[in-house]
Amino acid sequence: MAKTGEIAAFALGEKKTAMVNLPAQFVTSSTADMKGQKYSDLVDYANNSEKTNDLNNESMNDLIDLKEQFSKPGYANRNSAVTETHPIFGSDKLNYDNHDIYVLRRNLDEAQENGNNIHELAFSIRGDWLVKNNLYDPETRMIDQNKLKHAEQEVAKTLINKGFNLPLGEDENDVVWFGVIHQDTDHLNMHLWFAKKSQETRPEMVKQEGKYKGQPIGVIPLEVIEQAKRQFRKQLMSSQELMRHQEILKGIGGFKKEIVEAAPDNLLNDRHAKAIKQIYDALPQNMKGRWQVGNAHLTAGKGKMAKANQLTNQLLDDLFKKELKPEYEGFKSLAQEYDAINIEDQGVMHKEQRKWSENKDDELRKHLANRLYKHLAQIEDTSLNDIDQQMSKLLSHVKQSDKGNNVDKTKNASSLQGKKLTPSLLNNSVNSNVKPIGNQMPVLGGSFNKISRLWRQEVRAETNAERQFLRNQRKVEQEKDQVDDEYQKYRQL
Repeated sequence: MAKTGEIAAFALGEKKTAMVNLPAQFVTSSTADMKGQKYSDLVDYANNSEKTNDLNNESMNDLIDLKEQFSKPGYANRNSAVTETHPIFGSDKLNYDNHDIYVLRRNLDEAQENGNNIHELAFSIRGDWLVKNNLYDPETRMIDQNKLKHAEQEVAKTLINKGFNLPLGEDENDVVWFGVIHQDTDHLNMHLWFAKKSQETRPEMVKQEGKYKGQPIGVIPLEVIEQAKRQFRKQLMSSQELMRHQEILKGIGGFKKEIVEAAPDNLLNDRHAKAIKQIYDALPQNMKGRWQVGNAHLTAGKGKMAKANQLTNQLLDDLFKKELKPEYEGFKSLAQEYDAINIEDQGVMHKEQRKWSENKDDELRKHLANRLYKHLAQIEDTSLNDIDQQMSKLLSHVKQSDKGNNVDKTKNASSLQGKKLTPSLLNNSVNSNVKPIGNQMPVLGGSFNKISRLWRQEVRAETNAERQFLRNQRKVEQEKDQVDDEYQKYRQL
């Protein structure tokens, strides 16, 4: 990140850095005291007129070390009119006035005197992302500062209430925080500082051992920081970008659902019978009832389940190349499209990082494998051993039926491949989800029918549960909107 010597002259056309970064740091009161620094000095750093500008705020900073910020001179100690506003904002105002600044300084000094840490997080936002989401016009250099500030107000709640073992404040007035937008570097920087005001005495919030025993906990878990980044990005996305994300995720979910629903009837037929028997034989019988892929990938070559997992992966490869090829190709294509979005948002991936699409593919395969293992465990130990005999009987039965009814074999074979057969036909051997490959005939036999029936029942149960969940979510959102509307009306009174 580099200084530009200008306000709101953000770089465009960058490809390798993340759209939104969120570095986090903290300073203990003892460190600040030892160096003769005061938390309230940060107000001067934030209010620096060379870094800020309220005049380019229209709807449509240099991230130096926190310890160094105390020593930076304040360029904006403006003491003219009492009603003068500052670029600094907080939980209830987008621009502080002189009185607010006075109270802010007093609260920061109180937090330091009580031995609490001062925390800083800074959103560093690329110009490309701001333009794409209608937050910045590079020609006029206007920025939708209000929208950015509203987003940080919401993120501040998440960090303060969920960033530690307990909410940082013991009540809503026990935390002091403020933020500012700095515009003097090639990225827009939004700083956020916060501290607990009263002395920290709760055991869950204090180090219990080691060099820093007795001092307040300072480190915010990485997963909370990542959650804050996602929340911040989502709140600031334009409706077009948000819709694009949602449509891709919806499409991926739709393809996955089609694959899961079609899998039992397209797996449990004569074309895959031999492969399924090999999988069954490879499963460790002393673990029956506990057959799971676990945390390993299907292709991992270790553990008691390794051979069965590898055979199952080969079976799924075959299924995805033939019967479920369109659905699987659609699933992978959209997942890879989402990879591109992630690279735009998070920057170029490291070599060791797995792509989002690879993780989703693993999840799908594990889901299908675990479903197969679950139902294989419910059949008798010997009931898969007569697959060849069952298939022979099935083919003989079909031929006799064709001959007895004087039906043309070519026409009948064609009808079996193109026609959706009801469960009553061919002794419940075919389901409408079956996709014919070559001259395959579905397997009769109680074992395969039982597995298919149980699998379909489970799919239906999951679908119904998902629908109920979505109905509940919509109800919660409607109630939330109603509460928000009522609150806004209350504030206008």
